[in-house]
Amino acid sequence: MSSKLSTFICQNCGSETSQYFGKCLNCNSWNSIVEEIKSKSSKYQEIKNIKKSIPFNKISSKKIARFTSGFSEFDRVLGGGIVPGSVVLLGGEPGIGKSTIVLQSAGKISLNEKVLYITAEESLEQVKIRWERLNQNSIDLKIFAETNLSLIIKEIKRVNPCFAIIDSIQAIHNHEMQSSPGSVSQVRACSSELQNLAKDNNIALLIIGHVTKDGALAGPKTLEHLVDTVINFEGDNISSHRLLRSIKNRFGSTFEIGIFEMLEEGLREIKNPSSIFTNKENISGVTTTITNEGTRPLAVDIQALVNKTFYSNPRRTTTGISINRLHQILAVIEKHVGIKLSEFDCYIATGGGFEINDPSSDLGVAISILSSLKNIPPLASTSFIGELGLSGQVRKSNNLRTKIEEAVRLGIKNIVVPKLEEELNNNFQNLINIKEISNIKEAVEYSLSK
Repeated sequence: MSSKLSTFICQNCGSETSQYFGKCLNCNSWNSIVEEIKSKSSKYQEIKNIKKSIPFNKISSKKIARFTSGFSEFDRVLGGGIVPGSVVLLGGEPGIGKSTIVLQSAGKISLNEKVLYITAEESLEQVKIRWERLNQNSIDLKIFAETNLSLIIKEIKRVNPCFAIIDSIQAIHNHEMQSSPGSVSQVRACSSELQNLAKDNNIALLIIGHVTKDGALAGPKTLEHLVDTVINFEGDNISSHRLLRSIKNRFGSTFEIGIFEMLEEGLREIKNPSSIFTNKENISGVTTTITNEGTRPLAVDIQALVNKTFYSNPRRTTTGISINRLHQILAVIEKHVGIKLSEFDCYIATGGGFEINDPSSDLGVAISILSSLKNIPPLASTSFIGELGLSGQVRKSNNLRTKIEEAVRLGIKNIVVPKLEEELNNNFQNLINIKEISNIKEAVEYSLSK
């Protein structure tokens, strides 16, 4: 015997209340609370196959045997490949290419493993149209169009694939619950059921999720805690480039990125991403820095435009770099280089709009600004690496060895860096001209002197 319970759930953060409010008391969002009906069993269900605790030293520590996704860039983001029994959540804007990349990956994996693709948003005929456009090959790939969770679970158990794809979690409906598909309760319940199924049967599961208008993954935050890996697929409708970025990964490093290009026949990997974010021309206002995204070093151009302002407050605009970081760099230049910038507008942009979070790009930003102001091109074929301290110092950068190695690989002749250890300097002595500096004045004198 069961009774019906009514509860009010915020569709933005997942918090529950016993009555309706126009504004969520937890996340302060308006008109996001929806009434949902829950069924509550009056008896405890019998628990079968009770597990027992075991001593920690009795657990076998065998190495995890990953299998490839078919894309080396995808494998990099996952930490070296797909882990059997893992649950991966892939999010991104509508139309960005989520279904395209997973369908291409499914075809490549099916050449060696059994794959089940569950489409809850499209019919089998619609998926076939995309498949023919992508011109893919497969051996053991099965497609199943269904939105009912119980039927999906039965099909996964029947096929017993090595890799299963859910496209997408917001379209799946648990009929034991009366709330509509895509609601917080439905997403939470369906994800939990699928996660338990994947762990019990050692099936690698990839779940596609929608994002909100703010770019965050839709559904409760517990969805991100539930899965092993959270990946975001980034890009825009104008550029053909797509970034696959790891936000959470229990089996590898976070903030790894994979770079793809969207073509008519599908997504293609970019093997040398530094080439798309840099330009070989030596012009005023443009410098090259090398930043680290996860474990990968990338060369990125930093462009600056400095003009006399016509406003009482000068404009400060950035693309790809934090605006607060720019304000700090401008203050350091005024204080320690002695150039007044409060009378100039300043615009900063990275090559391709690539978002840089590495503070070692500070030196490149500062030299770009001064190069544009003086209309003097910086030293040709030079890369700038270093974090600017408030006292004008150029502080040490993390992963400096890999950044210098990337500069050597790209054929860059000069590199400006903070003071190095003697051993590191000796390793690259005959490969690249290394200029060690201790403050911003030394960097300006070396790179902009004529």
